[in-house]
Amino acid sequence: MARWEPGARERMVVAAVELFAEQGYDATTVAEIAERAGVTKSTFFRHFPDKRELLAAGQGALSELLAEGIASAPADATPLGAVRNGLERAGEMFGLVNREMAPQMKAAIASSTELQEREALKRIGLAVAMTDALIARGVAEPVAHLAAEMGVLAFKQGYAAWTDAEDATGFGPYAVAALDALREASAAL
Repeated sequence: MARWEPGARERMVVAAVELFAEQGYDATTVAEIAERAGVTKSTFFRHFPDKRELLAAGQGALSELLAEGIASAPADATPLGAVRNGLERAGEMFGLVNREMAPQMKAAIASSTELQEREALKRIGLAVAMTDALIARGVAEPVAHLAAEMGVLAFKQGYAAWTDAEDATGFGPYAVAALDALREASAAL
């Protein structure tokens, strides 16, 4: 086991998702995750406070990309237009590995109440990041909250469509398509 081998964080996430899918979240130990990833337990704890946080890996970066995308939207963009820009920017973070792990991650989350709670907290964090970025653009708070919640729903629906697609390329277009569908649906409210 190489002490300073690169990619340890990513290997631990992949190892955890595989183990959670194989034997369940509750039955998987930190020691097993570390062993499969080729790292020590102390390396694991340098990256993550506990095994639950593995599935939230990258949430901070994702929130930053969403906020940066919203902030960099054209000045005349509507709130949903700014969210669209944020979703496009966040789409840059998702690659083939994310897509390949999606079924296992979905199964792991479905099998554990603790992981379902963590997933809900992740969505709340994304909504807060988008809301704050919209308010910083001068969007009124109620509108910012509504646009951010639509962004989170578009993210969730777009992710599901992206992972289910046969020949999907990037994630961004799927999230944007979901947001456009939600915008159309909101016209019927």
